[in-house]
Amino acid sequence: MLEIKNERIAIPIVLFAGLLWSFGPLVVRHMDQPNLDPWQYLFTRGIVIFIILNFYLFFSEGKDFYKNYLKIGLSGLIGGCGLGVAMITFIWSIINTSAAITLLCLAAMPFLTALLGFLFLKEKISFNVWIAITVAAIGITIMALGNTNQNPILGLIFGLASAVGFSVFSVSLRWRKETPKFTTVALAGLFCVVFSAAIIFYDGKSFISSNYNQGLFATHGTLVCFGLILYSIGSKVIPAAELTLLSLTEIIGGIFWVWFPLFGINEIPSNNTIIGGFLIFMSISYYSLTIKTNRRFIGLN
Repeated sequence: MLEIKNERIAIPIVLFAGLLWSFGPLVVRHMDQPNLDPWQYLFTRGIVIFIILNFYLFFSEGKDFYKNYLKIGLSGLIGGCGLGVAMITFIWSIINTSAAITLLCLAAMPFLTALLGFLFLKEKISFNVWIAITVAAIGITIMALGNTNQNPILGLIFGLASAVGFSVFSVSLRWRKETPKFTTVALAGLFCVVFSAAIIFYDGKSFISSNYNQGLFATHGTLVCFGLILYSIGSKVIPAAELTLLSLTEIIGGIFWVWFPLFGINEIPSNNTIIGGFLIFMSISYYSLTIKTNRRFIGLN
């Protein structure tokens, strides 16, 4: 596997990974009635993620890559299920509310991860991080107050559930650091395939959507996988503080693409979303500055 040791090279690689992920909401918005095909979307996207990541593991680790699945253990199962739930609730969030709200909920992941680490791993939370968590919570509350209709509130709840799922994945990796991370992500894709297949079978629907939608489902899965691979290459030499700020590429880009009129969506965030989002961005910036001296590396290897 390609290894990058120069941080100046790694930073643009991680930024490009976030840029790839940022096109996800735009892809979802261009789907034909995604609210009617969420399980078909999850089924196809899960298959693509599982296949591409296993190919990547095969080429990077050789024919014995399958042995990683024997090392997953309880932490890997919990992390894979958490990530699978995050993938499922993401699509339910974005079809019920604006892309901005969904993405800003995901931006709160560092704080949710800190809280889960505090509760289950007994990791200490500094006073400065508690301040950042409080500011982010105020921002999320402001966004919720600006969405009084049932569906946007439902979208906000699913967005927070998705952030919690991603945080469970992160905490599971901290719990048992030797857990094979890419294999866990592949397991999350398989979780989506099995769970969505059960729902589709129960409802008596088709596993396949239109050719147009199937192409977009596969495109989103491919963006996720290639973003993960680039992120894994660059993140090993970038401290956690910088990675937290670099991850904003996905959030800012995702909000911009669905707003930019050229792409045909023109989804303008509400005033409450802008105010709440500003507070979340401020909390993330403050969080990153307070852990600037932390040279902990969190490479996804």
